[in-house]
Amino acid sequence: MQEAIFVLLLSAVGVFGGGFWFFRNLSRARLLEDTPTSKIRSAAQGFVELYGTVQGEPEAMQKAPLTGTPCAWWRFKIEERTGSGNKREWRTVESEVSGASFLFADGTGTCMIDPRGADVKPQTKQVWKGNQRHPLRVDTLSFIGSFFAGEYRYTEERLHAGEPLYALGHFSSHGAAREGFNEAQEVGSVVREWKQDYPALLRRFDYDRNGELDEQEWTRMRQEASWEAQKRFKSRLRQGDQHRLADPGQLPFVLSSMGEDELAKHYRWHALAGFVAVLGGTGGVIWICLKNGWLLG
Repeated sequence: MQEAIFVLLLSAVGVFGGGFWFFRNLSRARLLEDTPTSKIRSAAQGFVELYGTVQGEPEAMQKAPLTGTPCAWWRFKIEERTGSGNKREWRTVESEVSGASFLFADGTGTCMIDPRGADVKPQTKQVWKGNQRHPLRVDTLSFIGSFFAGEYRYTEERLHAGEPLYALGHFSSHGAAREGFNEAQEVGSVVREWKQDYPALLRRFDYDRNGELDEQEWTRMRQEASWEAQKRFKSRLRQGDQHRLADPGQLPFVLSSMGEDELAKHYRWHALAGFVAVLGGTGGVIWICLKNGWLLG
């Protein structure tokens, strides 16, 4: 009886888990196919689909932790072989993913991507083995020899500058033209900045050198702060809007080196796997119930 209950529970897990996996991946595939591709220059604020390339100079980029390769984004996993005999298995002992923003462009503009929370599917995935917990580098000899020995297995995935990137997430734009000129706020910001170096402020506006600002000197300082605030606002206007893509919350956040069609196919295959799990679990439930006469009573 205990064995029958265990099989029944296992089959039920297959039904519910497979059902969740099926609907999750099928909905993502449909969302990808139904969302039109936008351009950065004309994209609406909110949930969008973009397609372009990763930007950045190698010398200015972060370095992947395991190989030291310059890249825009990385994810790594270190596994250790544990157990003995036929019971040896790989156990994850360390893993981490990059959270640093990187630049993305599509020919009409640029956008900063905050990858935190994203389902990232990169083009580059490197797997090798070794005898140290933290490898310093990967050279040709160690990479070839790693297939035959090693107590540690390393996996590192990366996004590099110049690679194509499909992005699905929440798009937002910020800039002087959108925000407008708030004189009180802008002038106040300049004054607070100047007050941080109060001796320099006195040298600049304390005309009678008595060690404090009188009403006339204060008025003069406020006028120059207003001119400075307007100057800074015009400079921001010339810079144009700053765009950002980030986690949309309840909707999928996807960054992938695969194109839309290939990515949608990937999600549909995963949905099919979930459907097969549902069928297998349902068959298991029916079989165990028939075998024990639970459907005949």
